[in-house]
Amino acid sequence: MADDLASRVGDADTVVRTFDEMPVMVIGLDGPDHVVTAASGLYRRFIGVDDPIGRPVRDVLPELRGQHLVELLDRVRETGIAEAGGEWRVLLRRGRDAAPEEVFLDFAVEPRRARDGAVAGLIASAVDVTARVRERQAARAAPAEHEPAHDLVRSLQRHLLPAGLPVLPTVQVAASYLLADAADAAGGDWFDAVPLFDGRVALVVGDVVGHGMAASATMGQLRAVLLDRLDGTGDAGLALAALDRTARRLPDARAATVCVAVLDPADGSLVYCTAGHPPPLLIAPDGSTRYLPMTGAGPLGAGAGFPMRRDRVEVGEVLLLYSDGIVERPGRAPAAATVELTQVAGAAVADWERLGSVLSAAERACAHPVELLVRATGHTDDITLLAAQRVAPAEDVRVELPAEPATLRAVRQALAGWLARVGAGSAAASAVQHAIGELVTNAVEHSGTGPVRVRTGLGGDGVAEIEVADAGRWRDRPPEGARGLGLTMTAELVDELRVERTETGTTATVRHRLTRPARLLTADEVASGVPRRPPPSDRLGLARHDGRVVVTGPVDARTASELDVGLRRHTSGGTRSVTVDLSGVTHLASAGVSVLHVAVARNAANDVPLRIYAPAGSVAQHVLAVVALDHSTSEG
Repeated sequence: MADDLASRVGDADTVVRTFDEMPVMVIGLDGPDHVVTAASGLYRRFIGVDDPIGRPVRDVLPELRGQHLVELLDRVRETGIAEAGGEWRVLLRRGRDAAPEEVFLDFAVEPRRARDGAVAGLIASAVDVTARVRERQAARAAPAEHEPAHDLVRSLQRHLLPAGLPVLPTVQVAASYLLADAADAAGGDWFDAVPLFDGRVALVVGDVVGHGMAASATMGQLRAVLLDRLDGTGDAGLALAALDRTARRLPDARAATVCVAVLDPADGSLVYCTAGHPPPLLIAPDGSTRYLPMTGAGPLGAGAGFPMRRDRVEVGEVLLLYSDGIVERPGRAPAAATVELTQVAGAAVADWERLGSVLSAAERACAHPVELLVRATGHTDDITLLAAQRVAPAEDVRVELPAEPATLRAVRQALAGWLARVGAGSAAASAVQHAIGELVTNAVEHSGTGPVRVRTGLGGDGVAEIEVADAGRWRDRPPEGARGLGLTMTAELVDELRVERTETGTTATVRHRLTRPARLLTADEVASGVPRRPPPSDRLGLARHDGRVVVTGPVDARTASELDVGLRRHTSGGTRSVTVDLSGVTHLASAGVSVLHVAVARNAANDVPLRIYAPAGSVAQHVLAVVALDHSTSEG
């Protein structure tokens, strides 16, 4: 029996088969280049590479570059200390020609030692936990009945920080904000991006010492003072002097730090001051980096001067301002953490685009350092990153189309492309799309066979100007039910609407300030990522499930009749009570609102309720609030 057991244990084929059939991914790596010496079957199938043996891991999975994973392998080999990670987000190509795919892994990397105790290689094991993370993301996205304490803190922080970042023609701006790792602690970091009257843009990151309501309140006061002075004078030195005077009157503001940088997009000239704050980082398109020199100014409240320095930002370069929370992380010396920031930020700008990232370089410079560095060490302080990249202006829309229903779809697609190119956020883009959709609908109805012309432009102040012109005469009609809402909706959705009627046609001009949101993150989102939304469909969908009519896609003048027919069918002509779920609607024009008004009235005539559900923040909820059509924002 013992001989038989020894024979089976020593069978090399049995050992190989056992290793190959392990229910976890295992990989062996040798040498400083991490050459693959062993790979389990599950690992090979997972990465889509049949024979990785004998190749450096950088060659087997080149996309790991820039994701701070090869650096982790280097660190374990150098220190001999094992490291592990839970639910790390990784972009992975499963095969040479495959598109990048987002996966989440639990993993451990341990040193393998030679007889003399030196680290000879590494053994890494991993488990794919993507399904578990997706389930939690879905649960987190579901509306909660009661708002927990940390959500209240998050809401407070959103009100104290900028409502949105400006969308500018030749500068792309992005920001990320991560609260200190405590569920009930508001933060003292702040940021701002302020378009100035002369075409320049002021970039600000500040840090008030401490956490909690006192720090947040002080931060709010300092931010208001600095914003007012920058907006009024455009002079960073005068603004900092006013901020210093304010700080001397506020005990909680003493020792607060701030970095102010004023960029001229026309020539890239930069004027900045680091008042006790870490210096800005400049990142070239190839990923090379350099820190700008400190200016010598001390923190606020000291009464010292604020000397300014000058530099230059070339087209394509990213200027990154940040708070010290990103370089003062647990277990990292500030010098080493500063180097890590340059490595990760440089790779984020240079490498992630080839993985098919939909984020701009400025967004990547803000998002990836937070995710890749914090997930390895955790964090104890607020972290703020603000980035600005000089870019070439996006091509404007200049279209002339026939006055027919198909023009609505063509204009919406052209406008969506332009809004995406300039970087408008979803709320601003939705407002513009709806407003222009109403104007184009009017033009199609009134211009007969004449063409409809649409022109877009974006000013240096971040205000978009969009013109819709036709050869017809618009008529003011009294509302019939919900008819006549088009111009009312347009005026409510945008900052300014001007209509000029002449003998040769009508020109409607919309002006609206474009913004995009900053990313206000939680520790859970850093660990497991933000759920991605599928691309919107351009076709109307209607489906009934458990007393609910689910509507998806655009509801405009072209598809409103489909919605009308569908609601009549699913409500049996107004005699059946249903909930109309508009959470998946991507566009809700006045024609669709009219259909909903009629459906509600039809059911009410039969004393049968028709409930309209549009979750808070959705496209439909925004429009329904404007037209004052009764609806519910909760699923209950």
